[in-house]
Amino acid sequence: FRLAADFSVEHGRIVAVLGPSGEGKTTLLEAIAGFQPVIAGAIRWQGKDITTLDPGARPVAMLFQDGNLFPHLTAARNVALGLRPNLRLTPAEWQTVEAALARVGLAGLGARKPAALSGGQRARVALARLMVQRRDIVLLDEPFAALGPAPKAEMLALVAALARARGATLLMVSHAPRDARGISDQVMCLRDGRAPP
Repeated sequence: FRLAADFSVEHGRIVAVLGPSGEGKTTLLEAIAGFQPVIAGAIRWQGKDITTLDPGARPVAMLFQDGNLFPHLTAARNVALGLRPNLRLTPAEWQTVEAALARVGLAGLGARKPAALSGGQRARVALARLMVQRRDIVLLDEPFAALGPAPKAEMLALVAALARARGATLLMVSHAPRDARGISDQVMCLRDGRAPP
């Protein structure tokens, strides 16, 4: 599979990435995040070439379809991983974690493990972890696809509000054009392995 992409996004914009299954939407996000190699060309952010940077060195945070929560860690510790992978946080950093949980509607639930949370609550934990990373670029690979229409719409609205409040640039993969258009500033379609087609 090969994907050819040639586009630019203004800082602080919310972009919906649409297209049929198998066209390369996830591949595009993974290339931007550094999880897929770029064979030719470059990925630039604010004039700087980030193509060869390791994923952790890029100004990118990505939320995957399954949320990637660790079942043996509490919600608060799952969020804390976004600040420090070794979980050795200062008291101020733990306050940041608690504030992030409160911002996504999970105040007081930080001690619960993922199995004790609903699907929507688990999605909110993953979103809180994304928030504390404070990266300039946020990538969403359909993280709310398993939610019902109302919770999904609520989560998308929350993501958009958080991104706009921080001035982050957001690229969001979606198979639901109506959902995507509801929060996005622009829509980009992938077709025949090209973005835009």
